[in-house]
Amino acid sequence: MHAMLNPEAVTAVLNYLDVKPSSPNIQLLDQLIQAYIRKVPWESAFRVARRARIANTKDCPRWPNIFWREALTMGAGGTCFESNYAFFSLLNALGFDGYLTINNMGESVGCHTAIIILLTGQKWLVDVGLPIHAPIRLSPRGTVYRATPFMNYCAWPDGAQRFQIERWPHPQRNAFTLIDKSVTEAAYRMATTADYEPTGYFLERVIVNKIVAERPFRFNSTDRPYRFESFHDGKRFEHSIEGDVATAVATKFSMDLQTIRAAFKSVDKLR
Repeated sequence: MHAMLNPEAVTAVLNYLDVKPSSPNIQLLDQLIQAYIRKVPWESAFRVARRARIANTKDCPRWPNIFWREALTMGAGGTCFESNYAFFSLLNALGFDGYLTINNMGESVGCHTAIIILLTGQKWLVDVGLPIHAPIRLSPRGTVYRATPFMNYCAWPDGAQRFQIERWPHPQRNAFTLIDKSVTEAAYRMATTADYEPTGYFLERVIVNKIVAERPFRFNSTDRPYRFESFHDGKRFEHSIEGDVATAVATKFSMDLQTIRAAFKSVDKLR
């Protein structure tokens, strides 16, 4: 059932990320994540626009081939279910071994996904759906720390097959509870489809997060007046938006303008 990427698609994605293929190792994994967070946004706009134009929920999910095609041609990204599935498909095609997980955020159960990659007898947390900016080794014996230019992380064991994933500086230090249990792809795909139901996440707003000019930038359509936020040295900076907001968002994050317009039109109907 896995939506494998064919060799031509893998080559196109690696070219887009500007990463050279090699044997599956931690160095390649790190390079792929670093490239991904700079090229592929965490965003809801393409999901919102797709939900608005497709009547049947089962036809809504952007499976890996669709996800990567839209990323390469339209600057698209996604939220955790689609982003991590697409990245997992790429990793599988490159020879990495691992599995998908579905996890909790506070009292919200089953709302967040992540990948576990197995390398040289160790488990590594990979999550481009938050995103976490680097792989983090998981150890049942204690806390593991990982520093990146934009965020610091740690993973600490919290019972059998559970880890707490933390980040700082961030207003909400606890990112999520990792449930280290492999889920079948059928179950993962079912959950991805369900995320397009009215109870799904982020279908009522346009959110985009991406590293731009080596700084994390964020837009959230629920924040008024419309603005971009950037983060540097633990501080938050606001940038006002002049003129058409859809054009500003599409330009800032290098995303398809018509899709951004369609997403704004959809969320405006819900107000």
